[in-house]
Amino acid sequence: MGSKKDGLGSNYDYSFKVLLIGDSGVGKSSLLLSFLSNCHHFPQDLSPTIGVDFKIKLLTTGGKRLKLTIWDTAGQERFGTLTSSYYRGAHGIILVYDVTRRETFTNLSKTWAKELERYCTNPDCIKILVGNKVDRDSERAVTREEGMALAQEHKCLFFECSAKTQANVKQCFKELTVKILEVPSLLEKGSMPVKNQILKQKQVCQEHRNDNCCS
Repeated sequence: MGSKKDGLGSNYDYSFKVLLIGDSGVGKSSLLLSFLSNCHHFPQDLSPTIGVDFKIKLLTTGGKRLKLTIWDTAGQERFGTLTSSYYRGAHGIILVYDVTRRETFTNLSKTWAKELERYCTNPDCIKILVGNKVDRDSERAVTREEGMALAQEHKCLFFECSAKTQANVKQCFKELTVKILEVPSLLEKGSMPVKNQILKQKQVCQEHRNDNCCS
């Protein structure tokens, strides 16, 4: 399959949409920044995300060049009007809780898992449950075993991470992409933006050739 060149000047074979969901303040934006950053020092006290934000990451996994569009939400229910469009077409979903705040863990079952069932249009999407802020282990309110049990219940992969120390962050995102690449239906959906771009390029070339034809 041909690859597409985007505005960043890089080729990619597949384009995947990844969501970060969970309560406000669990560290979703910090996890994203940690994943995007190549250094170990970045602001720890980020302002709350208002509405929806997204970042793009280009990487190579399994010999395939991938473009990840990673969507980050505010977490508050008052932004619920964004929900259906936010979930539509997702290839991977990362559910985040704070291991030091038990209510953020219970809300994953009470609120976020139900939202997934209601709005996610892709039954094959890969889900990862992430317990963030393990660097504050002395304040831990949710055990690793509880996290693993919830992940098993909802058929999720499971990681405990620290956006602050970057522990397990890149491994989490890499495992997500590896699993997406193993699902044929997700590969097909991920290749559509690339195929559409190739089709557009062919149409432009055809039009250009027609313009040069002799009358």
